[in-house]
Amino acid sequence: MPLNVEEREQFLAEPHIGALAVAETGGRGPLTLPIWYQYAPGGELWVMTGRNSKKGRLIAAAGRFSLMIDRLEPTVRYVSVEGPVVRTEDATIEQLREISARYLPADKVEEYVEFASKEHGEQAVYYLRPEHWYSSDLGAL
Repeated sequence: MPLNVEEREQFLAEPHIGALAVAETGGRGPLTLPIWYQYAPGGELWVMTGRNSKKGRLIAAAGRFSLMIDRLEPTVRYVSVEGPVVRTEDATIEQLREISARYLPADKVEEYVEFASKEHGEQAVYYLRPEHWYSSDLGAL
């Protein structure tokens, strides 16, 4: 059964690991990789990645991407969203802390932020405006 607007937005707002897909070049299929993301119902979704990483370069070139999240329990459910990148910003330490706190235990956040800020290079935040949604809850299988 498809999810209604409130259900799909609430599910997307939960801290799942996303599968980001972005158009590849040279006749290849899309680049699809796991990624942390941030979303609040009714707003824009954002991801943070290296500005000069393959993922970052492809997002900048394509100007849009897709993100799919799913779970297996208590029911099989997924949400996929696709849309244009509406802005790109240099990532801040506050955004790195925010996204890290979404996925890591509280006592690991500062250690990870310190590591990532030193080791991951120049980061950018890509904001997506959800345009196309696909969702379903298949129930307990």
